[in-house]
Amino acid sequence: MKLKDKVAVITGGARGIGLAIAQGYLAQGAKLVIADIDQAAIDAALMTLDADGQSAGRLMGVRLDVCDHQAIEAMVAEVSERFGGIDILVNNAALFDMQPVLEVTEASYDKQFNVNVKGLFFTLQAVARAMVARGQGGAIINMSSQAGRRGEALVSMYCATKAAVISLTQSCALDLIKHGIRVNGIAPGVVDTPMWAEVDALFARYEGRPLGEKKRLVGEAVPYGRMGRPEDYIGAAVFLACDDSEYVVAQTLNVDGGNWMS
Repeated sequence: MKLKDKVAVITGGARGIGLAIAQGYLAQGAKLVIADIDQAAIDAALMTLDADGQSAGRLMGVRLDVCDHQAIEAMVAEVSERFGGIDILVNNAALFDMQPVLEVTEASYDKQFNVNVKGLFFTLQAVARAMVARGQGGAIINMSSQAGRRGEALVSMYCATKAAVISLTQSCALDLIKHGIRVNGIAPGVVDTPMWAEVDALFARYEGRPLGEKKRLVGEAVPYGRMGRPEDYIGAAVFLACDDSEYVVAQTLNVDGGNWMS
């Protein structure tokens, strides 16, 4: 019970890695806020998390568009009123798009940076302000990607957003640690979630591959021998949220089966 009675907000928490982390946090005793843009997905996630009928009092769902500053502030206020404050933020909300460099549109650029960078930062800022006012410190975990460690020809904007997340993690950590707020990140590799069907289709389009081939190839290329699964990220997320990582600051932990070494 490393997170007993800690209040954790997980953006993009209704599916994939976010939902897996939520399940891990709940098992460790946390009170959970599932913040997601999809209300139906929130409702389904809350049902999954309370499958035993014993956890409803520790669960809260909030529809949140991280591109809406007022919605972020309202979420922080609502959670603080319900649970008394926020101890942990997992900045997981993100989206993916890809095109060759010569085909990147301003709309695609804006969409990715608005969610993956701007939304992440201002959610961090709003939660950090509440943590500072409360005076009990906290832990913030930003979800980056192995794409933030390198460039990829077809994924220039997404790579750039995830590199920005790593940089923001470092800068925010150095500024907030004086308040007892530890900021760190996790960089997943290729993860087998429903989103990969869309990613695979885009690679099929731009690389002229049959559907399913890109997913198979990237899985085979992972040194561990397979793509990641959402549950592979629970351990790292629990570690960075609990007191075991008290002296870990400004780091982005690679959890990718050996794809990237740094």
